[in-house]
Amino acid sequence: MLPHAVVGVGAVNSVGGSADEVFDALCAGRTGRAELRGFDRGRFRAQHAYEIDDRPEPGVDVTGRATRWLIRAIEEAARDAGLGDDLSEVPILIGTGLRELRSAELGWRDGAAFDVSELHFGTALRERFGAVRTYTFSNACSASLYALAMGSDLLAAEGADTVIVAGVDTLTESMYGLLDRVHMQPPDQVRPFDKDRKGVLMGDGAAAIVLRRGDQAAGSAVRGLLRSVYVNCDGYHVTAPDVAGVAEALVGAHRLAGVKSEDIDLVMLHGTGTLLNDEAEAQAIGQVFGVHAGNPLMTAVKSMTGHTSGGSGLLGLIVALSSLASGRVPPTVGLREPVEEAAGFRFVRGEHAEADLRLAQVNAFGFGGVNAVAVVERAEK
Repeated sequence: MLPHAVVGVGAVNSVGGSADEVFDALCAGRTGRAELRGFDRGRFRAQHAYEIDDRPEPGVDVTGRATRWLIRAIEEAARDAGLGDDLSEVPILIGTGLRELRSAELGWRDGAAFDVSELHFGTALRERFGAVRTYTFSNACSASLYALAMGSDLLAAEGADTVIVAGVDTLTESMYGLLDRVHMQPPDQVRPFDKDRKGVLMGDGAAAIVLRRGDQAAGSAVRGLLRSVYVNCDGYHVTAPDVAGVAEALVGAHRLAGVKSEDIDLVMLHGTGTLLNDEAEAQAIGQVFGVHAGNPLMTAVKSMTGHTSGGSGLLGLIVALSSLASGRVPPTVGLREPVEEAAGFRFVRGEHAEADLRLAQVNAFGFGGVNAVAVVERAEK
């Protein structure tokens, strides 16, 4: 099977309003970290997040923000691919952790105007794009790569020539509060793989790509090639990661892509900055890559965007494609002394790195052991 072609990208998050803006900001090491804007900071120990600053005023939240970002990212990706506004013939697959839960919170507690039908992204996508086939996957923090796997399978089965895959999530007061109680000490920033990390802070964001079947991509401006997506669910624990399950996902992605670990030039780490996840991810990479674990460049962009939850995997894929095309790799901000399990990794730190890159691996892991790993290849000009 020919690799599928990525022919359009779009993104919005706390560091930028388009895919190119986001990538340039990340390469510059700019962070979206700021004092919590959306709700009363006095209720929480943690005081920071990575929010999109589009509310009318601090502390005044409004409904429908996740849906608006999703539409914005899809608009950009469709425009990039030359699709236009009529997407009635294009299936749209969305990965998300919480959909419009923040809007439901505002409606239930504050009486904000919000209809439950708006929880389903398909309603807004039909109104904006005429979309008929929309599918939403809620697979925790790996949701958008799960959606990517389903989109890739749909193309391979010739159920469509082109699909749009997207991911989106926004901060909710309930999730922020849950995480605030889980951490032993409240984190003030996300510091993936650092010995002194304290935990994760969430971020807003949406990402979208247009994916076209390889034999239908002639004449398209190709941003990169999707070689594989591998998903599994190890079901090891409600929240704790399983090294064996993560390692299986890495091996599976390499096998489906027809590559070996030593072929990988760049790893976009899941890198949440949590006490268990970073070490488990590092252990799994060490097991699978073995003596080659120190070869690829590695970075964790959640250090600048926060954890954008269900959309984070697809954002990592878009950043990976930009890195492959430009040779620039964003740094992991705040990483001073790596954990022992990752001591031999080639982290990009300080300033962005420049290198000739061909293959990148993108990791995304979620609660309940829902693991997803993608391999992408540079498009040859």
